[in-house]
Amino acid sequence: MKHFVLDTNILIHDPGAIFQFGDNEVVLPIYVLEEVDQFKKEASERGRNSREVARMLDKLRNGGGRLSEGALLPNGGRLRVATVERAVPRTLRENQVADYLILMVAVDVRDAHPNDPTIFVTKDVNLRIRADALGLTSVDLEAEERVSLEELYSGMTEIQVTGAEVDTFFGQGSLELTRADLHANQYVLLRDAESPSHSALGRFDKVQGKLVQLKKIRDGVWGIRPRNKEQHCALDLLLSDDIKLITLVGKAGTGKTMLALAAGLQKVVEENTYSKMLVSRPIFPLGRDVGYLPGDLEQKLNPWMQPIYDNVEFLMGLSKSDGKNGQKGRSYHELIDMGFIEIEPLTYIRGRSIPNQFIIVDEAQNLTPHEVKTIITRVGESTKIVLTGDPYQIDNPYVDATSNGLTTIVEKFKDEAVAGHVTLSKGERSALAELASNLL
Repeated sequence: MKHFVLDTNILIHDPGAIFQFGDNEVVLPIYVLEEVDQFKKEASERGRNSREVARMLDKLRNGGGRLSEGALLPNGGRLRVATVERAVPRTLRENQVADYLILMVAVDVRDAHPNDPTIFVTKDVNLRIRADALGLTSVDLEAEERVSLEELYSGMTEIQVTGAEVDTFFGQGSLELTRADLHANQYVLLRDAESPSHSALGRFDKVQGKLVQLKKIRDGVWGIRPRNKEQHCALDLLLSDDIKLITLVGKAGTGKTMLALAAGLQKVVEENTYSKMLVSRPIFPLGRDVGYLPGDLEQKLNPWMQPIYDNVEFLMGLSKSDGKNGQKGRSYHELIDMGFIEIEPLTYIRGRSIPNQFIIVDEAQNLTPHEVKTIITRVGESTKIVLTGDPYQIDNPYVDATSNGLTTIVEKFKDEAVAGHVTLSKGERSALAELASNLL
């Protein structure tokens, strides 16, 4: 039997994690329950998960099991709540730091079962390092689901074909492809093997087994024109109504958010395909920091939502650099007042059912896979959702570039006909911004 000692962030990340360890023993240090109890009144995802943890533990207790001895879990394992049995080192006793007390419980479990493996499970990388220093085996809950950024599905590939096949694609608007290694809605650059400059770009329709041409964007989308092939592919996804889930990954300045907003405005305001565009982003740090800022909730949230406002204002023609584009003199407030746009923090999206809307979740790399699942399951009938982010810029301390919700969704949905992905690599914000991104 193995003994898994769980840290607080595991339960906050996913309350159902206690059921993921098979017929082994799951140990919860009592200090974990004390920390979870501190979050139970919050209206955030953390608060909801804390309340769910309490309900599950109470159900186990009411089922006849004693948590101090080990309550039976549905999968055949046992869950036990433990305290520190040994004398705590003086420095730890003086500070009473919960992290160290949790580690002491893990050390107690290891020493009590010298012939069985004891594994400390936490999403806190620094705590994993300290556990290793104490001779404990420590792991991340989702270590097996990690996706290397170097191996992350890019949404694009290149195939060498004959010149006649390229001409056929241009002439007929499609080309049958029987390759098994192509994913749904993957973009394919057909390149003439004998004349590399003779090429064509298309999207693989997995249902038809054909490569189809991209949408023509002659007049731009809400004043925005694609500046490279990745941006053209992104707009093709964003404007295709049959593709309901889109992920856009790229470094700062590649145009992820701008393209998504432009397509959303086009679909909502111009084409009336969706009733509203809902734009949101996770807020780190929110909690305590927001309370110290002056003003009402909207004013408090402005520092975190300002990038969205800036992009919408640019698209409305308020930017001096491009004031000629369409909507000069109009503010995003007008679109909000007319009900075309709703901009709010991600906390308020969870728990809702959202039909017939164009949803954009910016900075999605800060979300856990469980949080992304919670958000996508809010999608109602005829709704399209777009997740954008840069896995190299993460503010959430409990996810990293390989275990965040955005990269997880990219890999999980790459074979689904309702989903599409593009990795944007070339910065288009400005020559200086691109140079800084590459050099610094």
